[in-house]
Amino acid sequence: MKHRKAHLPQKVCQSCKRLFSWRKKWQKDWEQVKYCSKRCRNERHSLIEGNDA
Repeated sequence: MKHRKAHLPQKVCQSCKRLFSWRKKWQKDWEQVKYCSKRCRNERHSLIEGNDA
């Protein structure tokens, strides 16, 4: 049995700088995906908001 997920596209998370792979839930908007998880997205937004104050 071959491993089917070996050739999925990858990106680097803009928050944690780790590689993450394509997921089916991102199928329609993969080009706009910037963060590997909700946690990274929320941390990035909180850092940006904290710098404005």
